[in-house]
Amino acid sequence: MSRGTERLIKSVKQFADNQYKFFSTRYGQQVIDILEFPIKVVLSPFTLAFDIAGSAPRGFGIPEFISKLSHTSVFAIAALGTYDIALELGKKVICQRNCRTCTGWQALRCTMCKGSGKVHYQVKAYSLRSGEKATAECVADAIADNRAELVHLPSTIDLNTPLPSKECPTCDGTGVMHCPECKHKLQVRISADDIMEPPWKAYNILRKMDYPYEHIVHSMKDPSIATFWLLTLPQIVGGFDYDDDVKQKIWWQYKESMRYDQLREVVAKRNPGWEHLQEALIALDPVRARDDSVVVKNIPYYKAKKALEAEVMQLDPPPRPQNWGNLDLPLNVSSWSEDDLKDPAKLYEMTVLLNAQREIADKLLDAQWETKWRQEKLNEMLEEKVRPYIQNIENGVLPQPIVIQSQNGNQKA
Repeated sequence: MSRGTERLIKSVKQFADNQYKFFSTRYGQQVIDILEFPIKVVLSPFTLAFDIAGSAPRGFGIPEFISKLSHTSVFAIAALGTYDIALELGKKVICQRNCRTCTGWQALRCTMCKGSGKVHYQVKAYSLRSGEKATAECVADAIADNRAELVHLPSTIDLNTPLPSKECPTCDGTGVMHCPECKHKLQVRISADDIMEPPWKAYNILRKMDYPYEHIVHSMKDPSIATFWLLTLPQIVGGFDYDDDVKQKIWWQYKESMRYDQLREVVAKRNPGWEHLQEALIALDPVRARDDSVVVKNIPYYKAKKALEAEVMQLDPPPRPQNWGNLDLPLNVSSWSEDDLKDPAKLYEMTVLLNAQREIADKLLDAQWETKWRQEKLNEMLEEKVRPYIQNIENGVLPQPIVIQSQNGNQKA
């Protein structure tokens, strides 16, 4: 070893020894106290009890057994009390990890399927057996045999075309996925913030409460009431003092929302030309319109179904079968006793009530029969209309929206 290297090692050792001596002199006792603190906490019930028991004079003119019994009780009470305080402090210090994404639930609604458990998909590439065509049955066999590559579409994407669906691969069809912030992380944190409950915790909970007022949606149509809900109530309950610019932005957002609601009411009436107004509705708020029940995704199918429903409503249903349906009627002959039937007034009352009950029951059964017959007739006519298209799909090649055509073509096995 060269002399320069020995000199370097010697200087490094000397520097390390000086730093160790300096740290031991200045911070050594503090480090020892910190390391001894948990041991002192664990042994404190025993040391405290012996100190209390040893400081008390033995006897007091009482037999020694009673004195020892009192010392033992002091020891037990001190031990239990100290352990209880230590456990409570441990629960306060070692607590659950705060996650602002899932608020401690460690799960979220699946962003892929939006909680439905189903997602639409397209076939990107598939491999067929020799002699097979790209029919629905052959492509389905390829998907089942893992000979096809699928592209899963999130629920936020709407192509306005009917697509097949399958279980969501993100949540395995449950509609719930793991929180990305909590996954593969320890769900415990060490903090002294929860030793004392802050007084503003209950206030924050009150501020974040959603008031379950059922009439709030309808009352927001009145601008004066909307001003109270949007501006006055947050100022009273939460103490929010909005600036004029913020108030203006909130009011503009309210106006935009009201434009959507007003146009939605017009579309819901289904007056002639409603499909064009629906396009304007989607242009105003595409995200809200995607899950709106008033918005019709397949307009030709909707119109065709409504036309069939109108055609079925014009048909006269056949008479109801004699023994069709059964109702649990409240009155019968046994509702009157034999003594009541001897009275002509009671007998007339029974006859009138039973006949009226029978007429009402017949009307109810006729309405149920008519509804059932019209629904079955509508399904039958729909099947007759759709069957040629189903046969074409089974015998022909799948259309473009379901199968994504590649430039190189599909490889056949």
